[in-house]
Amino acid sequence: MSISVFDLFKVGIGPSSSHTVGPMNAARLFTKTLEDTAQITKCTRVTVELFGSLGATGAGHGSPKAIILGLSGETPETVNVESIPARVAHVREAGKILLLGYHEVDFNYRDDLIMHRTETLPFHPNGMRFSAFGKNQSPLVSRVYFSVGGGFVVDETADQTDIIVDDPTPTPYPFTSADQLMALCSEHGLSIPALMMSNECAWRPETEIRQRLLELWDVMNACITRGCSTEGVMPGGLKVKRRAAQLHRQLKRQGDSLGDESLNTMDWVTLYALAVNEENAGGGRIVTAPTNGAAGILPAVLKYYLAHCKGARDEDICRFLLTAGAIGTLYKINASISGAEVGCQGEVGSACSMAAGALADALGGTPQQVENAAEIAMEHNLGLTCDPIGGLVQVPCIERNAMGAIKAISAARMALRGDGKHFVSLDQVIRTMRDTGRDMQEKYKETARGGLAINVLEMPVNLIEC
Repeated sequence: MSISVFDLFKVGIGPSSSHTVGPMNAARLFTKTLEDTAQITKCTRVTVELFGSLGATGAGHGSPKAIILGLSGETPETVNVESIPARVAHVREAGKILLLGYHEVDFNYRDDLIMHRTETLPFHPNGMRFSAFGKNQSPLVSRVYFSVGGGFVVDETADQTDIIVDDPTPTPYPFTSADQLMALCSEHGLSIPALMMSNECAWRPETEIRQRLLELWDVMNACITRGCSTEGVMPGGLKVKRRAAQLHRQLKRQGDSLGDESLNTMDWVTLYALAVNEENAGGGRIVTAPTNGAAGILPAVLKYYLAHCKGARDEDICRFLLTAGAIGTLYKINASISGAEVGCQGEVGSACSMAAGALADALGGTPQQVENAAEIAMEHNLGLTCDPIGGLVQVPCIERNAMGAIKAISAARMALRGDGKHFVSLDQVIRTMRDTGRDMQEKYKETARGGLAINVLEMPVNLIEC
């Protein structure tokens, strides 16, 4: 079984990989299907139905704008972020949309984009049905897609194995468990990032791999920079104020240590994570790592390593991301990275585990210490629910990323103080996360019907800015 690191780390837009990036990809895929089957020019109207978690919290998670952009032919990687509000507003006002940017059809925002808030399709909570109609409303094509986390999309023919999005390309060191990964590293005398690089070379040359990894970091770092300088209130009915810019000014002044100057580094880590997830909440460009909802943890920990750790080199960026990718594939293969499936333990928990293991490796840890760090980080995220207030990826999501980054650093340091031997294995904790997610009530899985989402307030749908 083979999963590329670039399947886990993808450039996209906020606020959600499963609710924004996935639906955009699905919408574009549907319009490409119309084009490929010569149906697009016969189409006069399209309708889109969102089910399950998408129907329940899609408005706050940006699904409507994603659908409009995807139908228009845009991709999460290349869409002009600044143009999105005006483009969405134009479609809403005109009642028309240009499929793939060239064929105009009817699209009434209120009547043709239907949010089924209590109905779920079989197979996965994030279901979508796209339908195209011809003259006299005659049906042309209908397709069902599922957004299965991290921007991945599968169609209605999928089964559970398809969620993994396996690539049949043979790799020199295939693994599906941490135990197998540890055995391969030991047998061949390889570090985890060296093993991952060898596997990645099955798809593309090493120079291209390094270039793409550095480009991913450039997007992450640029997101931190933007978040540290952007003021104002984030979109949506909660009217949550951005905090990163103010925190950045406070830390630059270095005036108040809050009683212990040695802990100011942790404040910088908090800043990096807040900056990324405030950008994500505002619909900015981010990198799924492995999801949008947890996109701030890995960049914050990598920025911490580069800016605050002795001996850190820019050359270590690729090493860090390869190690994180190895750990992330284990969650993708054996559990889930979808908050709609297993709660926030699958998003923040997975990202925390990936960052902890990557940091342990960067700081000189053995493969066994890396595995230990990843296990510690997830073990103490087990049971974490997904309960976004108002269906927005803001509270508690933004702070949760900051806490996840701090926890990742602590887990790495704890593992590095040991010899790699530990009681609970990473494979065991991943299975436990999967089983916990299966046992978790649906109201704690990105539906905004449980936890903080209802105990703080009930956000009326008409206050949510789509």
